[in-house]
Amino acid sequence: MLTETIPVLETHRFDEEALRRYMAERVPGFRGSLAIRQFLGGQSNPTYHVVADGQEYILRRKPPGKLLPSAHAVDREYRVITALVGTDVPVPRTYALCEDPSVIGTPFFIMECVHGRVFADPMLPELPPAERVAIYEDMVDVLARLHRLDWQAVGLADFGRPGNYYARQIHRWSQQYRASETETIEAMESLIEWLPAHIPPDDETTLVHGDYRLGNAIVHPTEPRILAVLDWELSTLGHPLADLAYSSVTSRWGPEGLYSFKDRNAVPAGIPTEEEYVAAYCRRTGRAGISDWHFYIAFALFRLAAIAQGIMGRVRDGTANDPAAAERGRRARPLADEAWAVVQSDGG
Repeated sequence: MLTETIPVLETHRFDEEALRRYMAERVPGFRGSLAIRQFLGGQSNPTYHVVADGQEYILRRKPPGKLLPSAHAVDREYRVITALVGTDVPVPRTYALCEDPSVIGTPFFIMECVHGRVFADPMLPELPPAERVAIYEDMVDVLARLHRLDWQAVGLADFGRPGNYYARQIHRWSQQYRASETETIEAMESLIEWLPAHIPPDDETTLVHGDYRLGNAIVHPTEPRILAVLDWELSTLGHPLADLAYSSVTSRWGPEGLYSFKDRNAVPAGIPTEEEYVAAYCRRTGRAGISDWHFYIAFALFRLAAIAQGIMGRVRDGTANDPAAAERGRRARPLADEAWAVVQSDGG
């Protein structure tokens, strides 16, 4: 995990002495001078590895500069992780939240450094099939535990708006797509019309992660079990099947990252099919099955297509930082086509 750190980027530097003073006052047992490096990941919220007197910490902060009002909500991320500490959903221990931007320039929080393995490629090519099976079994088990959690009892009753989750999400991502549209994608036009008219009547509410995938988990160094789920920035109260569908389309992703598109016939042994993954989840949550599964998968792919189109919009506007942004943006069309194919084959 720590091999992915680099010297702190010039644009993400801050007053390290101010941080040391803050931690000395707010973090139990803290002492010593700081050594700070930055993780390559955490592009939305810059993430740092902090060492002091042999103790390790993780710092996540809002990025500097002008931001959208509701974006980069480190306070919400800190709140949900803190609420989950002590439950059967594995998360790092939290130490402090600083909402005062005068300390290091932007709000931030400090949490435990959890050592383990982070797998960028959900196909797990470096592992034997039996370990792939076990890791995905634990992944779906953790997701089921999250959705069984009593979110009101852990103090998250006001963490979102219960009900109408899909209606709000479809509207939001349709707007995002329109704002970054660079060409007409016929499948997206069809999905924008079809999805709101076919929302299933089951309107349950659980705590949802919002970006639940293997790349956002730390796996034990030698055992096939998840030690901590990370990146809770998109978590809210929502529909549990949004998390399930999003995390079950692994076979449609390739090793390049979340927005790639992969030939599902090339999935290696030990990686569950959608049917196997869903069945494992249903066993753990007491579901007899899931009606309208085509809707949930279609929405998950529609959302990914809208995200990819947003990247292409930044390419158009000249604001994309990722050198592979154009390639990622071009995935909007095949993802939308796949989503519409799901609708046509399963839901007409």
